[in-house]
Amino acid sequence: MTTQTTSPLMMGAVAYAPKVVPIWEGFKEYFRRHDFEFDYILYSNYERQVQAQFDGSIALAWNSPLAWVRADRMARARGQVAPAIAMRDTDCDLTSVLVVRNDSPAAGSNDLAALKNKVIGFGAIDSPQAHLIPLDHLRQCGLVAGRDYTARRFDVLGGKHGDHIGGERDAALALIAGEIDAAWMIDGNHQAFSREGILPASATRIVARTGLYDHCNFTVSPGAPQDQITRFTELLLAMRWEDPQVRPLLELEGLKTWLPGRTSGYDLLIRATDDEMFYDAEGNILATDYRY
Repeated sequence: MTTQTTSPLMMGAVAYAPKVVPIWEGFKEYFRRHDFEFDYILYSNYERQVQAQFDGSIALAWNSPLAWVRADRMARARGQVAPAIAMRDTDCDLTSVLVVRNDSPAAGSNDLAALKNKVIGFGAIDSPQAHLIPLDHLRQCGLVAGRDYTARRFDVLGGKHGDHIGGERDAALALIAGEIDAAWMIDGNHQAFSREGILPASATRIVARTGLYDHCNFTVSPGAPQDQITRFTELLLAMRWEDPQVRPLLELEGLKTWLPGRTSGYDLLIRATDDEMFYDAEGNILATDYRY
């Protein structure tokens, strides 16, 4: 007698930190307890992962916001769709902040013109929160890199789309050391760096803040089996913080509850991707100094 088994739903994730393996191993066990076969493939960068969404390797991907922008553009160019089906509660309505030292001329001013001809630090080239959106924010305020200020990028682990926050941390350290005049970082990292003592609260001040934007999501690959995607989504959204078996996974992944996916929070990043010429309309990479 043979037992017929269903092929597992394959998901892609980027290995940006050691915790990624226990996170998805835990999710695999959670789904198995609910009679749903799930497995994952780890990629070294988001560009390879997005490409895998179009060659049949994976049915869905845990994507950065920039990876979703690329997947969406590649799908549209093929007459397909790559919907976002779920995201964390902590992925919604985020902001990035521009921080200066208290002795900066900009510290006592609400006018970003005080940063003209100064050196402003950014995260990695592919970081939505510490490079692309901040560049676009300054551009909207009339400050253009290379013309009005010098942009110093702290590139760490290209292809991780800023999930590895080393670039933001390096920028914060350079700010305190007096090597740069201001530094961009996501608000949550600003708070974390303050707790860690990297940015002493009495030594720095926020002088600008971006508009609201969203972060990661589960992106469905074109042609994915809809019945499996539906069941995956049901089980994912059913995860509860109060469940002692589930809570450690949610804590590792940095959320309290999963929410249905939305794409309305990517408008700032979409504009920045175009203005900074990172991807073209078909998802091809335009940034010539991007290494991943």
